[in-house]
Amino acid sequence: MHLPGSKKSHQLALALLLLVPWAEPLAAQGTGADVRDSARGRQAWIIAVSLPEGIANPVEIRVGGETSKLTLSKRSIGQPVKIPEDGVIRLVGDIPNPEDPAKPFHGTLAQARIPETVEDALVILIPLHAPADQFLFEVKVKDLADFKGGDTLYLNTSPWEVQVESRGENIQLGTGEMRVDASPRPPKEESISVTYRFMDPRKQAWRSLGTSMVAVLPTRREICFFGWDPRFERIDYHGVTFPVSD
Repeated sequence: MHLPGSKKSHQLALALLLLVPWAEPLAAQGTGADVRDSARGRQAWIIAVSLPEGIANPVEIRVGGETSKLTLSKRSIGQPVKIPEDGVIRLVGDIPNPEDPAKPFHGTLAQARIPETVEDALVILIPLHAPADQFLFEVKVKDLADFKGGDTLYLNTSPWEVQVESRGENIQLGTGEMRVDASPRPPKEESISVTYRFMDPRKQAWRSLGTSMVAVLPTRREICFFGWDPRFERIDYHGVTFPVSD
C-alpha cells in the first residue's frame, strides 16, 4: 500500500509502530464456556481479501509465546495455526515507512480474537484504507461449524450493494456483510450457475457483474469475495476453494 509522505501518513505509521489496540469489528469474546478439547486442538485458517502494496510477505504469526511464519494469500487457504488459550492471534510484519522506505517499521498488522466457543475458525483479513489509529487489516472471524462442505460463503467489502442469484434464490449483501449459502449438502459433485449483480448508485439499477459455473462438492467449501478497485471505481470478485478437513 503506497503511503505518501504527508503528516497524516506519518501519524499512521507512528500509530502502527506504537501498536495501538484495536477493538471493533473483531469477533465478540466468548461467553465463558469451557474451551472444547480435541486431539489436534483448536485451529484457525487465515486468508486475505487482498494484500496492501508494500507489505512484506510472509508475515509473522504470534500465538501465545510462539512465533511462526505465514505467507498470506488471497487465492488459497494455507495450513492452519493453533488457537491459544486466550484466543488471540497477531499478525506482525514490516510496515512501509513514508519518511524512509529503506527502513520500514516493524509492528502488528492485525489482531484476531477467537471466541472460546469456536473450535475451528476462518480468519478473514480485509485491508483498511484510512484512519491513523487502526491496524492495516480489519478482521472478521467465521465459525467453521456454520460453514460446511457444499456451502458457499459470500463477503462484500465493496461500497456498493451486491446480489447473488444461485439455485433460484437471491442473496443480497450490503457493504461489509457476510452470508453463507447453506444449501443441502450434495451427495456428489454438482455444477450450478451463479449470477452476480451490483446496485449502481449512479443509475439506481441492478447491473451485471458476471455469471460463473461453480462445482459444488461435499468435500469442500467455496468462498466468494467482492472487493473494490479504486483505479476504475468498480467491483471485483474472486473465488477461493476451502477443502473440508477431517
